[in-house]
Amino acid sequence: MAVGDQGRDTVDEDLAGAHPLPAGTVAAFARDGFARVPGVLAPATIERFRPVVAEVAAGSPQAQVPLAQRSVYQRAFLQEVNLWQRTAAIRPLVFSPKLARLAADLLGVDAVRIYHDQALVKEAHGGKTPWHCDQYYWPLATDRTVTVWIPLQDVPFEMGPLAFAAGSQRIDLGRALDISDESEARIFRHPRWRELPVDEAPARAGDVTYHLGWTFHGARPNDTDVDRLVFTIIYVADGAALAEPVTPGQVFDRQIWLPDSEVGRPIDSWLNPVVWARDGRHRDTVAHLPGPAPRIGTFDLG
Repeated sequence: MAVGDQGRDTVDEDLAGAHPLPAGTVAAFARDGFARVPGVLAPATIERFRPVVAEVAAGSPQAQVPLAQRSVYQRAFLQEVNLWQRTAAIRPLVFSPKLARLAADLLGVDAVRIYHDQALVKEAHGGKTPWHCDQYYWPLATDRTVTVWIPLQDVPFEMGPLAFAAGSQRIDLGRALDISDESEARIFRHPRWRELPVDEAPARAGDVTYHLGWTFHGARPNDTDVDRLVFTIIYVADGAALAEPVTPGQVFDRQIWLPDSEVGRPIDSWLNPVVWARDGRHRDTVAHLPGPAPRIGTFDLG
């Protein structure tokens, strides 16, 4: 067997393996709305996917616009969405049974579907990520949604690690607000904001965090000369129904991520396959994916 094949086998085994959660993690996740899970991915796995995300970021049209000419949202990070549709090399990470099982265990469900993935690259000297909650954008009739945040290098404070407001998933600090300085200011003015402890910690490559869709979070600017490379995957509990969109973000997301889904009916589209299930029905998911093509969700880039 060639050395390259051995490396791929090692990474594939890592992505398929089990990772028992430390005692108390599920209860803490339910209480706080997030979990930091150490040592999930092996160094070889990180090394395999770091250059994939770096290459995608380097080719992003957003990167061609000077930081000073971008919006607050665009200065926060380069965002390239649903890479699995266009980039075969990222698929093993996106459809990792290990990562998806951890999501299901934390949510307390028997199966999860993918909503979408995204590369979030905070460029050298890029701006802060204003505080927000993700589910503003998702027309989903459930709170059983979770994002795994995967740093592809060590992320010290000065590079902008993710920070969470513990317990904020239970309080509407601004669920109808998008990501902006103005929205963040409104969140900070909420009378209960000061009750919530902020948890911010440096991240190490191989560790991951999970946070619920209604958990408020943000990140400081990247004050270093090095891009912060992060990949995320959003999961939703199998059986969750499409909700009537109520924000502009949700109207857009229904169009791009949830084709052929009907309000009130469980989501079951080719863009949202089951990525892990306790009964094993996820095992054929990758084999039935369409081949890579220039698409983002339902949008054809060709």
